[in-house]
Amino acid sequence: MPLKLIPLVKEGRMEYSEYRNFDAVGLAELVARGDVSAAELLAVAIGRAEHVNPQVNAIVQPMYEIAQKRAATELSGPFAGVPFLIKDLMQDYAGLPTTGGSRSLRGHVAPAHSAVVQRWLDAGLVIFGKTNTPEFGSKPVTEPAAAGPARNPWNLGHTPGGSSGGAAAAVAAGIVPVAGASDGGGSIRIPAACCGLFGLKPGRGLVPCGPHHAEYLLGAATEGVISRSVRDTAAMLDVLTANPDRGGPYLSALPAEPYAHLVGRDPGRLRIGYLTSSPIGTSVGDEAVTAVENAVALLTGLDHEVEPVELDIDGHQIAQDFLLMWSVELATTIADIQRTTGARTRDIELDSRLLAAAGRVVRAPEYTAAHLRWNTHTRALAAFHERYDMLLTPSLARAPVRVGELETSRVTRLLGEFLLRVRLLGPFSRTKLWADQVTANLATVPFAQLANITGRPAMSVPLYRTPTGLPLGVQFVGGLGSEHTLLALAHQLEATQPWADHQPPL
Repeated sequence: MPLKLIPLVKEGRMEYSEYRNFDAVGLAELVARGDVSAAELLAVAIGRAEHVNPQVNAIVQPMYEIAQKRAATELSGPFAGVPFLIKDLMQDYAGLPTTGGSRSLRGHVAPAHSAVVQRWLDAGLVIFGKTNTPEFGSKPVTEPAAAGPARNPWNLGHTPGGSSGGAAAAVAAGIVPVAGASDGGGSIRIPAACCGLFGLKPGRGLVPCGPHHAEYLLGAATEGVISRSVRDTAAMLDVLTANPDRGGPYLSALPAEPYAHLVGRDPGRLRIGYLTSSPIGTSVGDEAVTAVENAVALLTGLDHEVEPVELDIDGHQIAQDFLLMWSVELATTIADIQRTTGARTRDIELDSRLLAAAGRVVRAPEYTAAHLRWNTHTRALAAFHERYDMLLTPSLARAPVRVGELETSRVTRLLGEFLLRVRLLGPFSRTKLWADQVTANLATVPFAQLANITGRPAMSVPLYRTPTGLPLGVQFVGGLGSEHTLLALAHQLEATQPWADHQPPL
């Protein structure tokens, strides 16, 4: 366990300096022993949120009164009494809006808890807020017009990533040790990499999406958490996979023992292939390459077999197939929102409307062909995993970008608005100019989508910092059902090069 556990002050009261020294598993142990109460932990978490949230804009929907009432009740479960935040996207809390980062959903109240929120509540967590996310989770930065940008606690001028940027900012800023997140195209791993945290994307079908969805993005997206400690993520995965979702599309095979038990096991000598070139031909910064090279040295020192590889996978085709699916899904989402809520067009950001317009002109045979190619990509990656236990890449192609750096240019916005007005955006989306723009949009995160398309588990591990102090994680992609091996390796790396004690200069 990398966090330093220190004694509590007398009379059961806790200060933030003590709270920050425990992960969620550690806090739950304190509550179980009676050393501190759920109400006391919540008071510290809320105090920290009120102190730093004006700087990082991580929490966009406080739930303090709800949480205070819950903390005063008898709680049970593996995380009983631990403060927690959920993402304002898909993670519905009954009776409260789930805005998805969009003005169009501000008045939409969730009728029931989503499956993952119910499991977190059953585990005894005290949910006291919802975290910032880009509109509909569609960007690798968290800068929604509805709530304003989230900021990286390590440098407020830079992004905490997206789409779980608010969750990562909250954990890095010390508001909570672990927070709810989700990943449809890197949205757990990208923010974890930006904020010096651990982020595991579970494999397809492992975590339930109910009750309102069978699966997200044809199974490319999944729920999970971002955490400071590996054991928190392992224990949370046990919570999220505790029982099968009887209404879901999959019955996933689980290991014979809980992930929390397996996380500390020796992963054995792993064969790991690594690459640093972008799968879509875009540039990769020197710092991202150095991050991987440092990880290679660390892994070699741990007696793993590590060597450079070239993937026999068409990265350009993966990017096209991923974005085609995303645009069609976004078009469907927006149409459903407007049908059910009466939302106005101006309540939806221009970038979302442009991508949805491109999705509306996709013909059914094109969509089906793209989805069928997912099988090709998946089997190609499976062939790689017949030779290697894991694929190592940068998590990001460069250090976390500055807030506003990826904002759509004024010229592009004007062109987009014109094409929407004259109903020519659809035909324009089939041009090379549009394809080049799409590639540019993935240039900072070209390594993330492979794991989503193929449904394989993947993680970002915080093993590197730039000379200016910004975190920059590295990614490991495992084979089918390798979550326990990924966690065991992450735990080994965490013990060898601890990261949880690092604190941002807030």
